[in-house]
Amino acid sequence: VQLQASGGGLVHPGGSLRLSCDSPSHRRFPVSPRAWYRQAPGKERELVARMTPGGMTDYADSVKGRFVISRDRAGNTLYLQMNSLQAEDTAVYYCNGLYGSLLVWGPGTQVTVSS
Repeated sequence: VQLQASGGGLVHPGGSLRLSCDSPSHRRFPVSPRAWYRQAPGKERELVARMTPGGMTDYADSVKGRFVISRDRAGNTLYLQMNSLQAEDTAVYYCNGLYGSLLVWGPGTQVTVSS
């Protein structure tokens, strides 16, 4: 049971990326993705954005106004639209979610912001 994050890559400062998160085996293991985290080299993993089942959102101060978290209607795929990217946004981005009461993570996707 795991989640899969995708959409990372290399982007210039000021650019945009859209990350996606879903469960590769959703029909068998229906994981509900809920949040995005990131971890930069030498730093602790930090919350970037999260969305409740009811649709309420919460963002880290450093990304407010630039990033938008959303999900598809079925609630199976979580997105993170990242705009006005800065070098400080460089990190491995992870998503997590719930499988029942079990918190599930997946391998992250690298986002590098560099000129």
